[in-house]
Amino acid sequence: MRTRFVISVGVTDLIAFALAVLAASQVEFGHPFPWEVVDAWPLLGLMTLSMVLMSVLTGWMSGPGVPRPTYGRMAVIAVGTWLMTSALIVALRVEYFSRPLIGLSLLFWLVPATLHRIVRRRRPWTERIAVITREKQLADELLESPHAEVIWVIPPDFVGDLELPERDVTIAVDMGSVLSERMAQFVSSCDVAGYRIRAFSSIYEEHTGRVPLVHVAEGWEISLPLLEVARWLPGKRLADIVFTVLTSPIWIPVALLVALYVRIADPSGPVLFKQERVGLEGQTFTMYKFRTMRPDAEDNGPSFARPDDPRLIRGGAFLRKSRLDELPQLINVLKGDMSLVGPRAEQVPFAREFRKQIPFYDHRHLVRPGITGWAQVNYGYADDEADTVEKLTYDLYYIKHMSPVLDMKVLWKSIWTVLTGAGAQ
Repeated sequence: MRTRFVISVGVTDLIAFALAVLAASQVEFGHPFPWEVVDAWPLLGLMTLSMVLMSVLTGWMSGPGVPRPTYGRMAVIAVGTWLMTSALIVALRVEYFSRPLIGLSLLFWLVPATLHRIVRRRRPWTERIAVITREKQLADELLESPHAEVIWVIPPDFVGDLELPERDVTIAVDMGSVLSERMAQFVSSCDVAGYRIRAFSSIYEEHTGRVPLVHVAEGWEISLPLLEVARWLPGKRLADIVFTVLTSPIWIPVALLVALYVRIADPSGPVLFKQERVGLEGQTFTMYKFRTMRPDAEDNGPSFARPDDPRLIRGGAFLRKSRLDELPQLINVLKGDMSLVGPRAEQVPFAREFRKQIPFYDHRHLVRPGITGWAQVNYGYADDEADTVEKLTYDLYYIKHMSPVLDMKVLWKSIWTVLTGAGAQ
């Protein structure tokens, strides 16, 4: 359903963009059809391809049940289309290109496309769900998704009379519960009548981007696609290396400037902060960051990091918010200690305690820790054990659904957060 929604927006964008090109051509050449004036087909093809890719990409990159601000997303599409078109023109050595035609086309497209999104957001796609579960709290959490409408919640041992719901309803069944004979007959009747029957855990994950610990306790390891995870890990490792090496001309000069700033801002301590963290398969490694706190910050032992931490040096808050302090972790990526995307690498003392107190905490060590991650972009800082449990549910979702597309989604949301300050930190 979500995919159909995104594709419909993409098709509308395509039609609006075609009309915008005609209007831009009329302004630029005095003729609505640019291909009759110049050899514009290659340029138009690249513009259209870039616009459609950016339009669909921004739709998929939104988190589960979290609509992005319309105006910000439209700005990303417009700028991304301009940059992608320019890059393709250079890479493919297109002979004819017109900056005014590109700019005017995007400008004329922005107005109807933005209006269309505003209208669609007022009536977003929703999945109507009838839930059969004992986990009333999880069903209530599902209500927080703007794309889920829970019409009723019934326990699996219900023995009363039930009527078939309306046709456009998904029946979500808690597979970890034993159904009463009456409920089993009801689900069977729904199945025969052609209703969509789905596991409640799958629907919950789809709409929230989380795997609650109660679902892990119900045999999550059995459904965990460990083989798929293992197949993706070598490709993920290769992608980490290629990306880090190719972008080194950008991040190395920036890292040198940040190092110089840290030295000037607080010359009393080292530029780099080194700390033992827990990584893949529970192995420890030395993680690097630019120092953003005073040298004596952890004299009384490790503690949770906070956005307004009083131990920060001058400018340390900005370095953290912009993620510039994490640039040295790209060295950890090259060494194989970390990945670009994954669960947060936790301090050894904290990990040791969480392992004792939080069920299934060690599952997050099935993959390499990341510079950024699904939990980080959706939840932000963990100030205590309760927050750590919440972040673990996002980490488990990432591990279960890990893929190149999900990694791109996390990277996209991380870049968006850094550039705009919106979203989790």
